[in-house]
Formats: sequence, C-alpha cells, structure tokens
Amino acid sequence: MTLDALDFPFFQRALVAGLLASVAGGVIGTYVMVRRIVSVSGGISHAAFGGVGLGYFLGFSPVMGALGFGLLSGIGVGLAYRRFGSGLDTLIAMVWAVGMALGMLLIAMTPGYAPDLTSYLFGSLVLVSRDYILLIAGVDLVILVTVAVLFDHLRAIAFDEEFAQVVGEPVAGLFLTLMGLTALTVVSLMRVVGVILVIALLSLPAAIAQQWSEDLRNMMLVAVLVSAFCTTGGLFLSFWLSVAWGLDAPSGPLIVLLAASLYGLSSAFKAAGKTEVSR
Repeated sequence: MTLDALDFPFFQRALVAGLLASVAGGVIGTYVMVRRIVSVSGGISHAAFGGVGLGYFLGFSPVMGALGFGLLSGIGVGLAYRRFGSGLDTLIAMVWAVGMALGMLLIAMTPGYAPDLTSYLFGSLVLVSRDYILLIAGVDLVILVTVAVLFDHLRAIAFDEEFAQVVGEPVAGLFLTLMGLTALTVVSLMRVVGVILVIALLSLPAAIAQQWSEDLRNMMLVAVLVSAFCTTGGLFLSFWLSVAWGLDAPSGPLIVLLAASLYGLSSAFKAAGKTEVSR
C-alpha cells in the first residue's frame, strides 16, 4: 500500500524535492558540523522567515523573499563577526529574533485573509511545485560546483581557521562563502521540514556521519545518504499513516524524528564499539 504513493504526481514531486534537498543539506551540513556553527543554520532559517513575510506583504514569491533574507542575514552575520569580532552566538540570536518578529509583523499587516504558515514553519513537501524543485536543483548545482572548486580551502577553515590564516588562506572570504552556501541550503530545506526544524535536518545527518568517519568527503557522502533516507522514510511514513490510520501526520516532523532516532542508534552503536574495544 505504501508504494502506491509513487502513483501520485504530488508524491513524486515531494520525493524528488526531498532527495535534492538532501544533497545540499548533507554537503553543507558537514561543513557546519565540523566548523561548529550549527546554531547559524537556525538563525538564518528564522531570519529568512522575515523574507516570507515581506513576500506576502509586497505580493511577490515568499520563497524568493526567504532566499534574499537568508543570504543577507548569513553574509551580514559573517561580515559582522569577521570585522567587529562580535560574539557569533549573540549575532545569531539577534537575527533569529528579528527575522521571526519582522515576518510575523509583515504577515499580520498584509491585507486580506491571513495565509497558512504551517508549510513554512513545519514544512510541507507534498505541496512543492515544479518551480521549487528547479530552485533546489539550482541550489545543489551552485553548492556542488563551489565545493568542488574550493574544497581544500573550505576544509582548511572548517578544521583549523587559525592555521589556514597562517598559511595564507583568504579566511574572511571563505567564511563568507560558507555562510552564503549555508543560507542557500537553509532555504532549500525550508519546505522540507520548515523554519523551526531546519537546524535538526542540517545537523543530525552530518553528526551521524562525523561519528563514523574523519574524512570530509566520506562524511559528506554519508550525510547525504542519511538525509535522503530520512526524507524518503518520513514521506512514506506520512502517507502510510494518512491512508492506513486516517492520521494527518505531516512529513516534516516525521523526517526529523527519524533522523533523531538514527542519531540515537548510531550513538549507541558507537558507544558499544568503544566499550568492546576497551575490553
């Protein structure tokens, strides 16, 4: 019965969008975990919600508004951090709160009926359009090309920024590039799990990969595969609960719960392996 979901065009679009988003999430999520800037993804996603509100208020695509706000907030935080030496956590908290507040205010001020924000807050893969799939594919292309060209340089600032600066790497420019790629990834994941849960899907697959490999390329591959498994599993589980039990279970939270469960299992196996070796 679950495989019958593949007969529906909306499910096919959702599956393709989830798999494409997993590529961006796995690759950039690995950098985010290694660089220890996980909270950045949460800050950018909530800041991007201001762009959603602006899109509704001015009558253009909320997704494009989120993309613009996400990029501006990511690069803005990066510039402030590099130029003024301000605490990154403080900057993230500020853009986190301001983005959400601005988005809610603009949406409340928008004439007419208030839009349904559930798909932006908690994700709604089953409602993705072909245009959004093309957007995610474009984001994947930008990320993969950039990472391929700058792989060694981004790896240097991810593992040891101080050493990278000593050997002459353009640390500031690379950090801003990473922040921009993170912003693109956050927006691509927004319709998968929503603004509130983006930080989990960006970090958990990469955290699992980090437990089993120290090689950056292998970590990226594992993170992409884990993310793809979680998005696919969450989608099919949502469909099954809807058809078999009549439950309206959104795919976004199920995807995150599945990722969290895998992280728990991975941690348990890793701990058991260490215990066995110590004996």
